[in-house]
Amino acid sequence: MNKPISRRRFISTTTTAAIGAGILNTTHTASAMHHKLPKANFKYCLNMSTIRGQELGMVKEVKAAAKAGYSAIEPWIRTIRGYVDQGGSLKDLKKRIDDLGLTAESAIGFAPWIVDDPEERAKGLEEAKSDMDLLAQIGGKRLAAPPKGATKEAGLDLLAAAERYRALLEVGDEMGVVPQVEVWGFSKNLQRLGQAVFVAIESGHPKACVLPDIYHIYKSGSDFTGLKMLSKSSVHAFHINDYPSDPPWEKIGDKDRVYPGDGIAPMKQIMETLVTINPDMVFSLELFNPTYWEQDALKVAKTGLRKMKAVVEKALG
Repeated sequence: MNKPISRRRFISTTTTAAIGAGILNTTHTASAMHHKLPKANFKYCLNMSTIRGQELGMVKEVKAAAKAGYSAIEPWIRTIRGYVDQGGSLKDLKKRIDDLGLTAESAIGFAPWIVDDPEERAKGLEEAKSDMDLLAQIGGKRLAAPPKGATKEAGLDLLAAAERYRALLEVGDEMGVVPQVEVWGFSKNLQRLGQAVFVAIESGHPKACVLPDIYHIYKSGSDFTGLKMLSKSSVHAFHINDYPSDPPWEKIGDKDRVYPGDGIAPMKQIMETLVTINPDMVFSLELFNPTYWEQDALKVAKTGLRKMKAVVEKALG
């Protein structure tokens, strides 16, 4: 029987592995933040949840993103499936996206890849493979991998979750799409930034990465300072939004998300950290505000882009 590992040794070995895998940031310490920041080259992306309530359908969503001035989209897999089910061609959709000068930087799917039940997990991997196939056909690069199916009961073995994430990454290797461990602040598992990062680190896969979210980090109780530990190879996309002072974090929900800069999130701190981690990061506007869903979709998309850029300009100059 192996000897139990001490807490000190565990932290030491895990950190060493993280540095070797490129997950943790060893270049930019807190003191480095006082030096000149890198030039931001963020790519602005529209997560279609932001205009989901208008029920435009895939084609009109793509058109709205392009007309509003975004350079990328983050569609929902269910919307892509709906487009195909109605006779739409993925080849035509890819051409439309390309012709409009857009890229599909990521997509939102909900395959239960992380669950304990082996049969359900196998089905989840098959669902993820199917999702990735759809995404790859329209030129998609990444897929959100939230802890779907493991949100209501705490106690998930994070080492087991890391093994399951590796299996998901291996499916991604086959399909040419990178799954990103997504932080879900309302979940009982992977709700904190550190838990998601742990799963990515311990997967031992070179493409392991996380998909953080301003709202979810706040909802989970994690501190934004922890973002400084991450590196360019571990964060490619980031969900951008803001949150109000009321309701408090314990009661806040997805519907309470607001445009960047309209809430109380420490945007200057967040932006300075993110540009230091990865100045080429994809900023994807992800909102679920029913008030915005009642408005014209193009107006909402334009407002969101303007406010994202204003937050970056105010923080970084």
